[in-house]
Amino acid sequence: MLKIIVFIKQVPDTGSKAGVNPDGTIDRARAKRMLNPFDRYALQKAIEIKRTNGAFVTCVTMGPPPATEILIEAFEHGADAGVLLTDKRLAASDTLATAYALHKVVHYLGEFDIIFTGLQTTDGDTAQVGPQIAERLGIPQITYCEALSITGKTLTARRVVEGGHQDLETPLPVLITVANSATPLDFKRFADVAAVKEFLRHPEEREKRVKTVSLDTIGADPSHAGLVGSPTVVGKTWKLGEIGGSCSIFQGESVEREVEELLAKIEADGKDTMELVNG
Repeated sequence: MLKIIVFIKQVPDTGSKAGVNPDGTIDRARAKRMLNPFDRYALQKAIEIKRTNGAFVTCVTMGPPPATEILIEAFEHGADAGVLLTDKRLAASDTLATAYALHKVVHYLGEFDIIFTGLQTTDGDTAQVGPQIAERLGIPQITYCEALSITGKTLTARRVVEGGHQDLETPLPVLITVANSATPLDFKRFADVAAVKEFLRHPEEREKRVKTVSLDTIGADPSHAGLVGSPTVVGKTWKLGEIGGSCSIFQGESVEREVEELLAKIEADGKDTMELVNG
């Protein structure tokens, strides 16, 4: 049976007003939380492989204790186990420090065949953590993967590249970052909410399936984690504007007609708007 690790992250809900702390970090305490949308593709790909090839899927997340919420959500869709890496010393980790801590979790878990990650996160938007984990582990990586198949211990994949796609083949283990073109999200196919609710009624079962670890547990050096282990410096942050506004949609029988309606709207709105559009 294949052993699959899926890295997922709890991020501020993109529909909430999170705000920014004085030090430039996101004020996560004020924001609603959700599973990173990009990670949903990675999780679904892992569950599909579980059902077609047979696999044990472990989801790993790094964050404060409330991040357990997304591990439970992953159970609804077929994940078998969860690991929460939580430690105050991890606060303000950049991509380098995050990848260091997560690769130590992989060593802690032991043998694996495939690691899945999303392309990026909505709060960091760097797309660096997955590839950095692969580099630290010294294993092949396939980024922007949209389709794959497994035969024995060999993985064949198609990845998105500029102007087309690239077909690759690699032995396991391997790290895959899953493209958003991989599989349309269809979590209802896999959701088993009733089973999760039943498991939540039994604290001993919850503790068995969700393991909470710290930097000390995974044997990580605190000097390589958190703010002290993060060379990235945020020079300045500022708001571009409040959430809101309005837009107009112009539809017509032809592009020419749509342009005519747009120009008429701009002229009707006044000179200030016209100057803004003309640059």
